[in-house]
Parts: sequence; structure tokens; C-alpha cells
Amino acid sequence: MVIESLKILFNRDLNKLKFEIESYEFEKQIWVIDKNISNSAGNLCLHLIGNLNTYIGAEIGKTGYVRNRPLEFSLKDIPKPELISKIEDTIEVINKSLDSLTEKDLEQIYPQIVFEKEMTTGFFLIHLSTHLAYHLGQINYHRRLLDF
Repeated sequence: MVIESLKILFNRDLNKLKFEIESYEFEKQIWVIDKNISNSAGNLCLHLIGNLNTYIGAEIGKTGYVRNRPLEFSLKDIPKPELISKIEDTIEVINKSLDSLTEKDLEQIYPQIVFEKEMTTGFFLIHLSTHLAYHLGQINYHRRLLDF
């Protein structure tokens, strides 16, 4: 039941991320930073893709994904269709990876130390879902404030 709930939440929010990126009227605005807004929507999108493909795709799904976190924040001007494609690919990875889990797996210790201490896989997946939602909210505000 928890795995299915996580799938629903990740799918909901990744599809909302896709919607937000698609909703920018002017593609160049995806990459704008202004005043105290230090990360563009494009860079937050890349960060979410990298984060989920690392901690769920590579670790749980064994996809072989290798993260380059600095590029998530330094790459610019990736075309909107390419971002959308990366989000769609991430949705597939998340679904396949979560489908490989059992409820018992959620009780096991996550294989990596991420926050300087051990945690269960279930706890970390919940954290990843809230991390996605947090940055999704930032992207929504970015679009509404700066897409002009």
C-alpha cells in the first residue's frame, strides 16, 4: 500500500513538474534568475531529475545513472522539449524502480548514508517525495512571478 501511494505521489508531482515547464509562455524565462531568486526553474528541474535518478533510479532500480550534481545548477538554456523528455524518462524510471520493491524492502536500511545517519528506505522515499514537492512549489512561484 505504501509503495502504491508513493508511486501516486511521485507521478502526480512529476506530471505537475512537466506541466509547469510546459506552461512557461517564453522558453527563455525558464532560465531566469532575479533579485533573491538564486535558482532558475530549469536548474531546479534538472536538480530534481538528477536527485530522483540517483537515489531511486540508480540505487533502487539499478539503472546505472551517474549524477553530476554541479551541472544541475550550472547548465543553462536546455530546450523546453528536452526538459520535458527528461521528466518523462524520470517518471518511467521511478515507476519501474518502485515496482521492484516490496513492502518489506521499505523497512530495510537505505543502502547509502545520505543525511549522516542510517534511515529506512521507506523514510528516504518519503523524504524524496517531499523534496520534489518543495522544489515544485518553487518552480510554480518562479513561473508566475518571472514569466513575462
